[in-house]
Amino acid sequence: MQKIKMTTPLVEMDGDEMTRIIWKLIKDILITPYVDLKTEYYDLGLKHRDETDDKVTVDAANATKKYGVAVKCATITPNYQRVEEYDLKEMWKSPNGTIRAILDGTVFRSPIIVKGITPYIPTWEKPIVIARHAYGDIYKAVDGLAGEGKAELTYTDTDGKKNTVTVFDFDGDGVVLAMHNTDKSIKSFAKACFNYALEVKMPLIFSAKDTISKKYDGKFKEIFEKIFNEEYKAEFEKEGVDYTYTLIDDAVARIIRSNGGVVWACKNYDGDVMSDMVATAFGSLAMMTSVLVSPDGVYEFEAAHGTVTRHYYKYLKGEETSTNPVATIFAWTGALKKRGALDGLSDLADFAERLERATIETIESGKMTGDLVGMFNLPGVKAEKLTTEEFIKEIAKKI
Repeated sequence: MQKIKMTTPLVEMDGDEMTRIIWKLIKDILITPYVDLKTEYYDLGLKHRDETDDKVTVDAANATKKYGVAVKCATITPNYQRVEEYDLKEMWKSPNGTIRAILDGTVFRSPIIVKGITPYIPTWEKPIVIARHAYGDIYKAVDGLAGEGKAELTYTDTDGKKNTVTVFDFDGDGVVLAMHNTDKSIKSFAKACFNYALEVKMPLIFSAKDTISKKYDGKFKEIFEKIFNEEYKAEFEKEGVDYTYTLIDDAVARIIRSNGGVVWACKNYDGDVMSDMVATAFGSLAMMTSVLVSPDGVYEFEAAHGTVTRHYYKYLKGEETSTNPVATIFAWTGALKKRGALDGLSDLADFAERLERATIETIESGKMTGDLVGMFNLPGVKAEKLTTEEFIKEIAKKI
């Protein structure tokens, strides 16, 4: 069989632990038998990031800007325990945070809907898309330990004029944190959200906490309102699509009571947490797509979940695992579809569409990984738990 050709490489970012194992299985069983795969490969495994002083992450992000489309495996963001476990030089920052800062994009995360997988919230009949701001906030923050004394925040303008505010007067040990964002990035975030909502014709909710963070979150609210009124209001009205700003606690209540079918725009940390909540409520963290879109049209596709450490330790012991690879498969298909669309390769995009359908149909036929078995309920179909490799091979039969 002649393989499907590619003309421009994808940027391929390998990752860590169990998802690294799954990454190779997907390539070997589902992609390279059918596609003459062209990638520019970067190893973002934690050991290699440490060996390169995290330069490989920056190189991968810059390559993504060059080629326009990337696919990324899940990676470890080290904490103190990981520093000891991997004997790291230092506690490297989140590779996702580094890449998102360089690309200055917005992350859109949407559940993969499958017949037989009923959301934990039964009113959710339509997808809930989380639009996560992908720059700044806690992911680019500076933090440190404090003791008895005064913590201050100082801003110095280009003329050397200083403005200092007291953060806290400590009478004992504590911690401090300073974070930032930029008007430029917030504007890019707002436009990406408005454009996406118009594209999918879904109402848009943006939530923050400007009643508490009056200047920081207030700036987000102000920029969203200004851009909407000046550039998007008329088009939203024409398409019958609503835009709403609300406090994040109110947004949570609205989302829980809704039937879905909404784009929920969140600041960086809020989007991180809420996307996991939405994914879990729809069935599984491994059943959610994630794509980072930059203002200049660069795309990075990834799974929305972590590296599945518990299964990896079982794998190292020689035990079989039933780890769900669906989100990682859809990261590959999303990248292949986008590459096909940009390069005019309809057969490549068609293959990616067929691989997605084969994945969904495999689950709907009753063959799935262990995380889905307990929640699967489709009349006349019995759920069968497969190992990761068995599940991937079943998908291959349907391609």
